[in-house]
Amino acid sequence: MSKDKQYKVVSSNKKAFHEYSILEKYDAGIVLTGTEIKSVRAGKLNLKDSFAKIEKGEVWLYNAHISPYEMGNIYNHQPERKRKLLMTKQEIRKLTDKLKGASETLVPLKVYILGGWAKVEIGLAKGKKLHDKREDIAKKDVKRDIERAMKGQ
Repeated sequence: MSKDKQYKVVSSNKKAFHEYSILEKYDAGIVLTGTEIKSVRAGKLNLKDSFAKIEKGEVWLYNAHISPYEMGNIYNHQPERKRKLLMTKQEIRKLTDKLKGASETLVPLKVYILGGWAKVEIGLAKGKKLHDKREDIAKKDVKRDIERAMKGQ
């Protein structure tokens, strides 16, 4: 993602950073219908239990909940349908090779609007064990204590 363009984060998946350790990040476009993009721009998106999967050389996003558009009448979309992610063939091949590992998966990290287009940042992730989560919590506590001590000086 280029740093010179402005983008607006619509939704982020905080649970993913707690449950997984992110190995690599990729940006992908997302195919949306008219009412879906209006709901996304309004911030009516939840990535909590969503995941991505590669099927027949294409990347698909599952369980991402986009609430129905309020003024969409009969043309509204299904909230949790699977959605296609747009990536290059080289990126998909690279991901397919890396996903051969036993405990690795694709997790959406955030959805943002860049230049009028909805984009998804997906991460190649490996599940954390309970002791890994405890280590992360301990590190955050130490960092918070250091910041408090610095602020008090």
